[in-house]
Amino acid sequence: MSKITKVVRNAYDNAYDLSNKKKYSIPKIYNASGDITKRWYVYFSFRNPQTGKMERQPSIDTGVMRYKTLSGRNKAIKMLRDTVEDILKNGFNPYEETELIDEVKKYSTVEAIDFVLELTKSKFSASHYSDFNSRLQQFKKWLIKNGWEFRHITSVNRIAIAKYLNEVMKATSATNRNNTRIALSSFYSNLVNNNIVEANLVSDIPVEKAKAKRNKTFNSSQEEAIEEKVVAYPVLGLFIKFISYNFLRPVEVCRITIGDIDLKQKRVTLQTKTGIKTKIIPDILFEELPDMKGLPSDMLLFNRDKLCGYWPAKEENRRQYYSDLFFEVKTALGLSKDYTIYSFRHTFITKLYREFRKELTPFEAESHLMLITGHASHDALKKYLRDIDAELPEDYSERIKKALSSSKQ
Repeated sequence: MSKITKVVRNAYDNAYDLSNKKKYSIPKIYNASGDITKRWYVYFSFRNPQTGKMERQPSIDTGVMRYKTLSGRNKAIKMLRDTVEDILKNGFNPYEETELIDEVKKYSTVEAIDFVLELTKSKFSASHYSDFNSRLQQFKKWLIKNGWEFRHITSVNRIAIAKYLNEVMKATSATNRNNTRIALSSFYSNLVNNNIVEANLVSDIPVEKAKAKRNKTFNSSQEEAIEEKVVAYPVLGLFIKFISYNFLRPVEVCRITIGDIDLKQKRVTLQTKTGIKTKIIPDILFEELPDMKGLPSDMLLFNRDKLCGYWPAKEENRRQYYSDLFFEVKTALGLSKDYTIYSFRHTFITKLYREFRKELTPFEAESHLMLITGHASHDALKKYLRDIDAELPEDYSERIKKALSSSKQ
């Protein structure tokens, strides 16, 4: 027999032996004899293709240790063992794969939510993340309450999500249900992007028709009354003028730091609802700014009860502080709940649009206004203007009289 024939036969025999031997051992659980203060894990061995011998692989405890009850730990470790076994059955080979087995694991519902919350913490703004976190935590509580805690996220189906959204709507409102739907859709998009689930189950769940909440615009007499009352709240007065003259949202005003303001160019650059924007500061507002020369760039323009200072509160809490101040003013004036500090934005956009319309066509007026308000498109601005009734028709009494006269003939 030639040497090459012997080599080929030996190689074939070795390959035949390996192919007929089990590639891995059934994953087992180490539970520290039920002691939940110690590390629990799943372990298994896999046959080394070079030596042909079974070799112990690194133990896996992904997500198990955070369960602090014996019942919870037992359920979690069993699910982890089953997950590891499924992955091995599906062809995972630690000697060929570039990913570790705990990186391709199946996530439980709770683990999936925690994963996405951690992933998005640095991606979202503080206010966005706070709302997103709150809605996912509520979803997590519902999943746990309904027996989904130790089930894979892939086992949650569209029917379950729709049921949860219906419960949210019954308990609160259609608007809150729709906002929760947006949060869950974002959650599933992140799972899809990280290969944890195959599809976004929420994207094709329809939006419910909801009664829109509208902040009314002020009339001239209300504005005058407010102006008189706000004299006792000088910082609130400037806060309102940033909303009125710069058309910023209240939370955006709260974000302004000294470094955001370019005193030479009379501009402010800040994070808005649609991204980072640079806006001019009109002279009518610029003239009322305090002296900021030499102040640290990270200092807030609007502090608690005063201008320019450090305020460690969250931006949402800072926004609420100024909303509460205005609530005192409007309550004293007997204004209804339909009027909020946000109403100033609607009021002054309406005023400016009507002023432009005295000389310009609707399209020209919208084009000028877009540069000021920051709306992304004509369609977005037109919808906004319709919602706040920025343009009203002239008195059409004569038309009605003519129509009545014609019908009698």
